[in-house]
Amino acid sequence: MKNEQNTTPGNTKIISKPRIISGITFIVLSVVLTLSFVSYLMNWKADQSQAGTMADKTVESSNLFGKIGDWLGNLFIFESIGVAAFVVAFLFFVFGTLIFKKNYFKPWKTISHSLFFICWTPIFFGAVTNGQGVLGGVYGYQIMDYLKSYIGTVGLWMVLLVSFALYFVLEFNLRPSSIKSKLNDINDNTFGKLKGLMPDSDEEFEADEELDREIASEIPVTKETPASKVENDFSNIKVTQDFEPIKTPNQTSFKEEIIEPIKESVPEPIILSSTPTQPQKPVVETPVVKTEDDFAFNVEIKKDEDFPVSEEQKKSDDLVQKHGLYDHKLDLAKFQMPSVELLKDYGNEEITINKDELEENKNRIVGLLKTFNVGISEIKATIGPTVTLYEIVPEAGIRVAAIKKLQDDIALNLSALGIRIIAPMPGKGTIGIEVPRKNPTMVSMRSVVASPKFQNADMDLPVVFGRTISNEVFVADLAKMPHLLMAGATGQGKSVGINAILTSLIYKKHPSELKFVMVDPKKVELSLYSKIERHYLAKLPDTEDAIITDNGKVINTLNSLCIEMDDRYELLKNAFCKNIKEYNAKFAQRKLNPENGHRYLPYIVLVVDEFADLIMTAGKEVEHPIARLAQLARAIGIHLIVATQRPSVNVITGMIKANFPARVAFRVISGVDSKTILDSPGAEQLVGKGDMLYFNGNDLTRLQCAFVDTPEVERIAEFIGEQKGYSDAYLLPEYSGEEGNSTVGAFDPNEKDALFEDAARIVISTQQGSTSMLQRQLKLGYNRAGRIMDQLEAAGVVGGFNGAKAREVLISDLNSLERLLDELKGR
Repeated sequence: MKNEQNTTPGNTKIISKPRIISGITFIVLSVVLTLSFVSYLMNWKADQSQAGTMADKTVESSNLFGKIGDWLGNLFIFESIGVAAFVVAFLFFVFGTLIFKKNYFKPWKTISHSLFFICWTPIFFGAVTNGQGVLGGVYGYQIMDYLKSYIGTVGLWMVLLVSFALYFVLEFNLRPSSIKSKLNDINDNTFGKLKGLMPDSDEEFEADEELDREIASEIPVTKETPASKVENDFSNIKVTQDFEPIKTPNQTSFKEEIIEPIKESVPEPIILSSTPTQPQKPVVETPVVKTEDDFAFNVEIKKDEDFPVSEEQKKSDDLVQKHGLYDHKLDLAKFQMPSVELLKDYGNEEITINKDELEENKNRIVGLLKTFNVGISEIKATIGPTVTLYEIVPEAGIRVAAIKKLQDDIALNLSALGIRIIAPMPGKGTIGIEVPRKNPTMVSMRSVVASPKFQNADMDLPVVFGRTISNEVFVADLAKMPHLLMAGATGQGKSVGINAILTSLIYKKHPSELKFVMVDPKKVELSLYSKIERHYLAKLPDTEDAIITDNGKVINTLNSLCIEMDDRYELLKNAFCKNIKEYNAKFAQRKLNPENGHRYLPYIVLVVDEFADLIMTAGKEVEHPIARLAQLARAIGIHLIVATQRPSVNVITGMIKANFPARVAFRVISGVDSKTILDSPGAEQLVGKGDMLYFNGNDLTRLQCAFVDTPEVERIAEFIGEQKGYSDAYLLPEYSGEEGNSTVGAFDPNEKDALFEDAARIVISTQQGSTSMLQRQLKLGYNRAGRIMDQLEAAGVVGGFNGAKAREVLISDLNSLERLLDELKGR
């Protein structure tokens, strides 16, 4: 009777009219939203433009629900969450069914899943489309752009995939134990059914048919279990819970008779998983495996110690075990790296935001572009230490070239120096306009050296240049560049940039790991570093000053570096290594014998402060060794930093540019100089005072160079110089040049140089037998001046080669010289 009362109409729960109206309203709203969204996506550009014309009756809408549909699509899809708006429509439908008390969905579980997809889907489509289109909406693009700026593209995709994987694991309970148990159940059910459905004899088959007919007569026929399926549905026989409502003795005995033979008939080798009553323990080690033929074989895993080890490997392992790894810092074990306190603290360097200036510049840019019929759909500003980057998104149909042509007009309208247009921005769908700030912020060397990005930089030769236009510390690896070419007009920050590079390298590398070869034709720019000669500098043997100021000695030094390069390559070849890192790692592991000439190789950085002066005085004699070093020396740890204030084509030749992919340009005078150094214009638009462009072969980055003053460099040099150093500077291989290598024979008047007599008179007048002096006086190259000096030696005017010292002058006055010249002419 109880069941009958539950099914009578009188006991049916009555739903109130307000609940009916509310439920129908929610369901209708879900249908309207869904159809509006679908129609909006099919023609979203037209619908978006029509969304703001609600009051204009002349504008016809292409949406199924007219302007209301346009407005709903624009509000939910474009201006908010993109295609995740369909989840909102789905929630409306769920709420409607819940009001009708129809439990089609679990309320809290459905809401939690919907909230996850509302948050995750826009960001995913924003990353896929890179902000283009409406699939991600404004929310998806903004969050995607914010995450990409902090964690990068790879980090963004990792967050998206990991979050979705966690959702998937938590939703389906994908733990290893649960997966294993489900697989075990599937295997048990599968093999149990297969064995239970195959009787062993004809008698068992007939008994099975009789039992099936008996069960079919006892099971009531309902809609859920049709009579036609009772006889053929063998799966119901195995699943015991299907028969719990029917309590008959026959059914119980049937279960005992059917299930028990299944357990007996399953052979032991076919059992793939443990039964619920007796769990199987995991097998850790199986040395013996039995098969059906009852024979066994042993599985033996050979350890590393069983493989043959070479005698050299054993010797190196013994040395490492006895003495430990080789430590190249032991010679200066008590050396203290300079602290940040040596650099000057300029106080608060935070960027101040002048909203009035930003608003004024924005209005002027938008107004000027509108004057030239260039529409803008979006504009945003990024404030840096020196410049502010305004990124604009032009309207559809606007050509990029039309905006690039307006660079001078924008500069005139803003009354600013150094307007630079980047069209388009690399990796973005925007056009950048860099506008200098009225009150720029100084970037101190202390702030960038103390930054975590520089302190934690995992690079071979980390160099901190300064900050980008987004106020981020910019650190690059000199070993990856692998050589750097710098240019800039006088007073624009080139020397400060060199000091910033040298300071950052000194702050990160021990004296045993890094050596500098400094060439300073100005004689005053790099002189402060002479105090660290016994720690960080390298020089030629029998040379007094490690910092080279004489152009004549530059050629010997460059050729000596070429010899050092060849020697290092020979060491790498004998050690079977490809680069200096592999070689030093092998040497530290004591796999290389010092008795065979092997040694720890420090990095060598050649710094040339004024390259144009070297080209003017020595020409090809300087260009060729520098080009050779630039081509080959990067693998063995020799890197070049070449600076010049005259970036003309006769100074920075094609051979030099081809081997210097990394370049830094401070402000130059003309666009021709900018194209010479960067292969593109832009450096002439810089504002000076450390404003620079860095080019690494792919991207052009605008930076504000860190400022390091002369007293700061002096304090660092004094701090290092006062500590214990090596006995001398790092000695480069000897190079005697043409003077030492040439064999001087008898003088031949027919082969004498046209400037022979002029050179002889200069030598006698100055009483200096120096090749470099002849170069300066006669404006010759080193090779020709050396040949003239050899002829003067053969003629008896000067003595033989005397190392780094000048030759001895054998004639005391000009009268004696004239008599000698007359005698030579008479031969």
